[in-house]
Amino acid sequence: MKYKQIKPKKIYEQVADELLALIKNGDLKPGEKLASVTQLAENFNVGRSAIREALATLRAMGLIEMKQGEGTYVKAFEPEGILYPLQHALLMNEEDRRELMEVRHILETGIVASAALNRSDEDLAQMENALAEMKEFTGDPEKGEKADLAFHMMIAQAARNKLLLRLMHHVSDMTAESMRETRQISLFGKESDPEELNEQHEAILHAIRMQQPEQARLAMEAHLEYVAGVLRKYLE
Repeated sequence: MKYKQIKPKKIYEQVADELLALIKNGDLKPGEKLASVTQLAENFNVGRSAIREALATLRAMGLIEMKQGEGTYVKAFEPEGILYPLQHALLMNEEDRRELMEVRHILETGIVASAALNRSDEDLAQMENALAEMKEFTGDPEKGEKADLAFHMMIAQAARNKLLLRLMHHVSDMTAESMRETRQISLFGKESDPEELNEQHEAILHAIRMQQPEQARLAMEAHLEYVAGVLRKYLE
């Protein structure tokens, strides 16, 4: 059995994680002003340098903004701004996830059907490599998610439609986060089975390989419904 090595977190990373948790659960709301660096240092019982580094991290993630002469504020999550960084996906609520899965269903079931008709041997080879990595990293949610996203992006590329590929890139950050959540649940929860995810991707790849657009669409639809169900059960 392979065990993932645990790396100790630096103090500023722990502070950043705590502040992120407060933002996610709504204790720190969009537009709310954070306490001063000195006050936060006292609250967390850490040095001010650790607070500054933690705030810099959250600022880089796009979660807070520092207004000159005013202070530091929590930024609002705006779903209409589709080109936001991955870290904003961490703030998705239940409605945001539902809408993301609806977008994925509309986009990817059509994309996969086109991919089945237009794919090349090179496209197949890249999908097979991505699937092999998914299987290899079944116990590693982060690496598994990267391979998972690569698999879906290769399908979009195989569809031979630049606009569809661009749309997939626009939602890829949020898609990656939902994939990571699903794989973490698969690894540590009871709502999902990592082997089931691999089998679903194998079914999608088989339909594309055989150039069966309707079977590919149905396989992708079944996969996305499974993912939506996993996230829904876990978050209830």
